[in-house]
Amino acid sequence: MRSAIPSVAFGLLVVVSAACGSSSGLAVSEGFGPTPTLPAPDTSLIPSINVVTAVGWAGTQAPTPAAGLGVTAFARGLNHPRWLYVLPNGDVLVAETNGPERPEDSTGIRGWFFKRFQKKAGGAVPSANRLVLLRDADGDGSAELQTTFLSGLQSPFGMALVGDTLYIANTNAVVKVPYQTGATTISATPVEVVALPAGLRNHHWTKNIIASPDGSTLYVAIGSNSNVAENGMDEERGRAEILTVNLSSGTHRTFATGLRNPVGMAWEPETGALWVAVNERDELGHDLVPDYMTSVRYGAFYGWPYSYYGQHVDTRVEPPRPDLVALAVVPDYALGAHTASLGLAHAGVAASWPTPFGAGMFVGQHGSWNRTPRSGYKVLFVPFSAGAPSGPPVDVLTGFVTGDGNAMGRPVGVTADPRAGLLVADDVGNVVWRVRSLTTPATSTR
Repeated sequence: MRSAIPSVAFGLLVVVSAACGSSSGLAVSEGFGPTPTLPAPDTSLIPSINVVTAVGWAGTQAPTPAAGLGVTAFARGLNHPRWLYVLPNGDVLVAETNGPERPEDSTGIRGWFFKRFQKKAGGAVPSANRLVLLRDADGDGSAELQTTFLSGLQSPFGMALVGDTLYIANTNAVVKVPYQTGATTISATPVEVVALPAGLRNHHWTKNIIASPDGSTLYVAIGSNSNVAENGMDEERGRAEILTVNLSSGTHRTFATGLRNPVGMAWEPETGALWVAVNERDELGHDLVPDYMTSVRYGAFYGWPYSYYGQHVDTRVEPPRPDLVALAVVPDYALGAHTASLGLAHAGVAASWPTPFGAGMFVGQHGSWNRTPRSGYKVLFVPFSAGAPSGPPVDVLTGFVTGDGNAMGRPVGVTADPRAGLLVADDVGNVVWRVRSLTTPATSTR
């Protein structure tokens, strides 16, 4: 445990750091791709601090789409929308959610400053703890129905429909409710499927789920309970991993480990592989460590907390585990340092979009607090060929942050809709955006 003196020093010095700070020596693009540049770590006591100020969109303001694309508000006036799920009939579920009460997370003077930064960036609003249903019955790209679908949840995030059962990942458990096609509300009490690690610290509270293509298994992404296990590995049991749940038997097992904060998951159709977007560790400087997306192999270890991007040892972690470092798998594709890459979706029906948007993955980047200049705050597209990334990322949606550091919005979840569009949850703007090709009619049938 850190003593009071270093904590006070952190609090005082962080003000100086925020005021004058250093800046990156690398372009953010050097932290992308299969072989990102990995400079020497900066393990100074005070991390770089460069936090946005959450403002929100005024009137009809909107982010900026790439050339050949258009963007419209699919729904406005939401309450901290974080994650999206499209039902087979085209209805869209939105998780209006935020972290639960976590009295043991970010404690002391150091924690006090981080909580203030979180509030400044728009991340401290109370959780609405509900799913909202959006329906665009006439297909004009705007939802005319916006209604509470299921309430009384506990910091819900991931959703998956298997048959007539809707599974929801609360922060402390996967639960299920019955679903009927076309339903606009559910009154049934959720039933627990499997408990998930939570508790009084619950550092990475979001839990995501995705069903296997045959509907037999749920994959559950669970983040770590710290930055780099600074509270000990006992608090990391069942964390920093992907779990599988057999829906017939209810049994569960660990699928992959060493993933600091796995969030978005998507199936790659050519290979059938599961892909995941992972937020890597902080406080090693402006350019470490790149977030990444990777195909996930059963039984694989991806390094956290002992190493990063393969076998690059993090010397802050005690005791070291060279035996595990030797097993660490190198991720497939880096997504830039501190970009907070959360959303991940295969292009799906959006593959009919014009060049350079074809087969590939969309990535929602919530944006950095630990880098100067800032990174993320955009939606990207990473092209794929033969089931693997095949080129540099392409901006899809930008303009979320102004030059003076005001965040009009921050993208989180992304998903393809059945009308050849892309939906983006914006938790600071309280909007779900719809991006489409300008060569595709604005109105189309399902």
